[in-house]
Amino acid sequence: MKIYRLAALETNYFWLLQPDAEHPDAYIFDPGDAAPVLAALKQYDLTLAGIVLTHHHGDHTDGVDGLLQQQPVPVYGPDSARIAQVTQPLYNGDTLNLGSSSWQVIATPGHTLDHLVYYCPEPEGILIAGDTLFAAGCGRMFEGTPEVFFASLLTLAQLPSNTQLYCSHEYTQDNLAFASAVEPHNTAIAERLESVRQLRQRGESSVPSTLATELATNPFLRCHQASVMASARAHSGQPLASTVEVFAALRGWKDNFRPN
Repeated sequence: MKIYRLAALETNYFWLLQPDAEHPDAYIFDPGDAAPVLAALKQYDLTLAGIVLTHHHGDHTDGVDGLLQQQPVPVYGPDSARIAQVTQPLYNGDTLNLGSSSWQVIATPGHTLDHLVYYCPEPEGILIAGDTLFAAGCGRMFEGTPEVFFASLLTLAQLPSNTQLYCSHEYTQDNLAFASAVEPHNTAIAERLESVRQLRQRGESSVPSTLATELATNPFLRCHQASVMASARAHSGQPLASTVEVFAALRGWKDNFRPN
């Protein structure tokens, strides 16, 4: 299996999956623009076999029509009135077979209510997370509630720790700056931030990550940690009795956070 990273728009990553290295069929996840996908298909001598969507936002779907004009293929994604191009609607618990690879469909409402992610356990754990879980962060809560979104994140936190996280945006450096504000004494965060700064200075990507790294450095997966709870309480000025309340306070804090 090969996964090609297509950097596009301002911060997006589209993920181009070639399930079998000996076969040219490929599947594109969340194409917000057709042009880079068509260029990559030509560069790697691949044939588009399908389109897979996580949610309805335009930076994840705006390239679908252009791709379908070039190659009519199945479009897999949420059963959502806001994504008219979906021909194969998917639901939580479904299995999506893409060539020789098999993906578990997991509903993760919160960023949007129609959000799905895709997990392939073999040969190694791979999670195409869209805008639900980012490297060192999570998506903005546009449609869900804190309870719903946090439950989605807890579901992903239960995946094997060696799972490779492929998210849809290069937000890691800013996310780690926020994580440092939440846990200023967390050495794993400080070390990761310095590593990512160096990567970005060289023009390299910080994605994929691993779930183990996220559990150690992502504040939205650490709402049960005493250091995170204390920081969220101090910033909000509220007692925050539950981890859901801590998550909600962190999400609101992050929405208005400006890294130095």
